[in-house]
This record gives sequence, structure tokens and C-alpha cells, in this order.
Amino acid sequence: MNLGIIRLMLGRLLWIIAGLMVFPLFVALFYQESWHNLLALSGSIVLALLGGLVLRIKMPTNKQMFAREGFILCALSWLALSIFGALPFYFSGAVPSYVDALFETASGFTTTGASVLTNVEALPKSMAFWRSFTHLIGGMGVLVFILAILPANERHSSSIYLMKAEVPGPTFDKLLSKIKDTSRILYQIYLAMTMVLILLLMAGGMSLFDACIHAFGTAGTGGFSNYAAGVGSFHSPYIEYVLGVGMLLFGINFNLYYLLLLKQFKSVFKDEELRWFLSIVGIAVLLISGSLWSSYTDHWRMFRDVFFTVSSVISTTGFATVNFGAWPLFAQVILLGLMFFGSCAGSTAGGLKISRVALIFKSFSAEIKSTLNPNRIVRLKFNAKPVPAETVHGIHSYFVLYIIIFAAAVLLVSPYCNSLLTAVSSVAATLNNIGPGLDAVGPSANFAFFPTWPKLLLTLTMIIGRLEILPVILLFSPRAWKKGC
Repeated sequence: MNLGIIRLMLGRLLWIIAGLMVFPLFVALFYQESWHNLLALSGSIVLALLGGLVLRIKMPTNKQMFAREGFILCALSWLALSIFGALPFYFSGAVPSYVDALFETASGFTTTGASVLTNVEALPKSMAFWRSFTHLIGGMGVLVFILAILPANERHSSSIYLMKAEVPGPTFDKLLSKIKDTSRILYQIYLAMTMVLILLLMAGGMSLFDACIHAFGTAGTGGFSNYAAGVGSFHSPYIEYVLGVGMLLFGINFNLYYLLLLKQFKSVFKDEELRWFLSIVGIAVLLISGSLWSSYTDHWRMFRDVFFTVSSVISTTGFATVNFGAWPLFAQVILLGLMFFGSCAGSTAGGLKISRVALIFKSFSAEIKSTLNPNRIVRLKFNAKPVPAETVHGIHSYFVLYIIIFAAAVLLVSPYCNSLLTAVSSVAATLNNIGPGLDAVGPSANFAFFPTWPKLLLTLTMIIGRLEILPVILLFSPRAWKKGC
């Protein structure tokens, strides 16, 4: 275990956090907020700088990084992000409890969007900005951001382990191995799409501040809003459609956008995961619309509500324009399923990922075919290419781990919930990085009623879900820290 490179990168991360906190400081100055808020942000910046300095006092001689260091660094980085990112909320008094501030910050960076705030509109502008800005930072991944801004001479082959540890979902293409500057290219696409979204929202009547808040929430598929009624407070079909389409676009593998830039349109349209994703969205919209048909007199309004909600849930964004917890049970069951599916691998969304779900279904189908005809050799294919056996095994192992962690978390939070639906959906909403769940944690409620212990547990499930389990498990594995392993 090369602890020196881990310490060096963590120190660099804390300095980057300090630099990013300058943005809400500028917001506080622009809106002439109290000295208390300015001191809270300044103090947080100083502490992050000092923390980074301490970690970087002794520079390591060996800067080589392998898979183990990459995964451990990934887990520690997200813990450090949450711990230091919570300081502005706590120091300013915007969130009086540090545990609540930690929950809110982890929810922001992991782009979960679950909240413990009962009056979000009471937040100072600077804190509301920082709260949503964490979505933009965490959406593409903070380590990917570090790689994107590193000088060319500091980006070497070991950086691939950071990409693999943090970028969600299995990888079936060769983009990572072909492009040395993948992280920078992906971030440029990500930020360009965010800027376009801000302009589109402003064209619909949003102020620059509101447009930034909701664009950050959409880009990171996080879903924080600065209004209690969320997107519904704007009463604008245009804004709802822009955000609905935007959530789907940010739920698509960003490698496909790079292929579009290369004019490889055929590769994009033939992408199997994309076709699965769009098909699931279409089927879900049709099924839920059918269950709600008699409940609406304005069926265009019904379509808008259903399309927005399906986009929000499958992209794991968590924006809401209606209380879908009041919809028929059939519609709620479909939405609960979408919470687990999530969006595409390589996107900013959470969940199991469509590619994993597709391969799980394909492997089940192959097993049935092999059982019925033992002499038949069934090969799994994805995007018309054979899937290696180790990839399928890895997906099955991930799925088993996911079920175990999900069941354990539901068991642990259930004593604090008023119903099984609340327990299941609260874990589903945090482990899949969605935000709102159903029943007591539905879109018109929040997570404030949980005491300290389950809040910490759900904070951990958010990080586990964002990092897709393995980095956090390795963090707590004594074997991973041994030098000889």
C-alpha cells in the first residue's frame, strides 16, 4: 500500500475543496450577506487549506498508484469531501447540527438530493448555492475533476485506476484505453451541457441564480432546489420539459457524447444500453399514464407530470412537480423499480445501471436456455460483442453485494420508520442516489425525522451507492491496508 500517494492526493483534494468554496464566498459578497456567513466560508476555506498543507508536508518519493490505492483513495476522498464540505453549513448556523450538515453535504456531493432541511427557502443565498454546487462537483466525480486539471506531465498510466474506481458502472468500450485525456474531455462536455441548460432555463424566465441552482441539480442528477415546492414553484410547462429532457440527457453515458463529436453517429444509435434506457423510459411513461388516465381531466398535463417524474426517478435526480406518493400503487411500484434500475453507466446518475440490469436479465435468460437444452452453448453479447465471463461474474457479485447491503440497511433503519415502505424506499433512495422516496420520505417530506444514528447510516449508504460498493468495502478491509497484499 503506497500511503504516500494517497496522502498527496488527499492533500490536493482539500486544496481543491478550498478553491471551490471561493464560489459561494463570492455569492455571499455579491448579495451582501452577514459577516457571520463570510467568516463561516472563510474559516472553512482556511481549514481545508491547512488540512491539505498538513497532508502534503512530506512529499512521497514513490508516486506509483495501483488498483488498491485507487479504490482506497476514492473512498477516502468522498469522506473528506463530505466532512470538509459540511463546514460552511455548520459554521454559518444554516444547519445547526453537524450530523445534519454532513448528511446534507454527502447528499449533495453524491448527487442523492435527500434532505433534512425543513425550510430550504430560509437558507442564505451563499449556502443555497454551495448546496447545489456540490451536485455539479460530485456529478462527474471529484477525482475525475482532479485528473482533468492536472498538468500533462502529472497524468500517467496509474490515473486509470482513479477513473475506474470513481466512474460509475461497468465499461464495455475502449474509450478509456484509447484517450489519455478522457477526464478532461468528459468534463468539458459536462460543463458545456450545463451552460446550455442554464441558458435554456433563463430563456424560460428563471433568474441566473435559480437557473444555476436547478441546472447544477440536473447536471449532477442530484435534484436540490432552493424552493420548498421545487420545480413546481415555477408553474412553467417549458421549464418542466427542459429539465425533463435534461435529466434524461445527463443519464446517458457521456462516452456517447464524445462519439457524437467524432461524428460516429452509427455507434451511438446502435448502443444497446441507450436503446434499453429509452425503451424503459417509454414503457414506464405509457404504463403510469394508463394508471392515471381517469384521475386527470387535462391529459397533456398528465403526460407532462408523468414524463417529468419518470425522467427524474430513472435518472436518480429527484426533482418533483407532483406528489407521486399519492399516485396509485401500480404507478408507485413502477417508480420503485426505476429507482433500482437507474440510468446508463458512465453518466452522472445512480442506481444499478441499465447495462448491469440488461446483462442480469440476459444471463438469467441464458441460464434458462442452458437448462432446457444442456448441449447448447449460450454466449452473452452486449453491443453485438461477446461479454467476458469475468465481467458477467463481476456483475453477479456486485448484484449479490448490493442486495446484502440493501437488506442490512433496511433492517437497521426499520425501527425508526413508520412503515416498511418508508424503510425500503429510504434505503433505495439513498443507496441509489435518488433523493426522495415514498411514504414518510416522499417528495413532499424529507429525512429530518430520523435520529442521529440512522442519518449517519444513510449518509454512508449514499457514499456506498455513489462509489458502487467496492471502494468503501476495501476501506474497511484490514487486508487492503497490508503492505504485502
